[in-house]
Amino acid sequence: MVQQVNFNDPLFKPADAVPSQAQLHVIQKQASKAAEAVQPFESVLQTTVDRGTELKFSAHAKERLSLRNISLSDQDLSRINAAVNKAAAKGARQSLLVMQDLAFIVSVTNRTVITALDGGSMRENVFTNIDSAVIV
Repeated sequence: MVQQVNFNDPLFKPADAVPSQAQLHVIQKQASKAAEAVQPFESVLQTTVDRGTELKFSAHAKERLSLRNISLSDQDLSRINAAVNKAAAKGARQSLLVMQDLAFIVSVTNRTVITALDGGSMRENVFTNIDSAVIV
């Protein structure tokens, strides 16, 4: 079956409505710039996830670290972060982390170190309001 075409149909555009080569080039440049400005979904997702896994130190914890001359290396921070991840995986909310001769009380929910203790401060101390302990 042959179908007739009506050239007066508004679906057909006149020749001057077709973009010129120069106009197409401008449109392509604009589309390219827009595509460069948009971050891939994976990148945005990873940034969001990373923010949620960032370990923070409260003002009190920073003060205790300074007062007790406790310095943490990148490796120490990585170990603490891993311990917080383990505690979170078990459903912990407030945890005592013991690492060598140091102890940290951590809000697992907020991923925040609340306080830090050295060996001398840990002895004969009672830790309350914790629901878990992680030995690192």
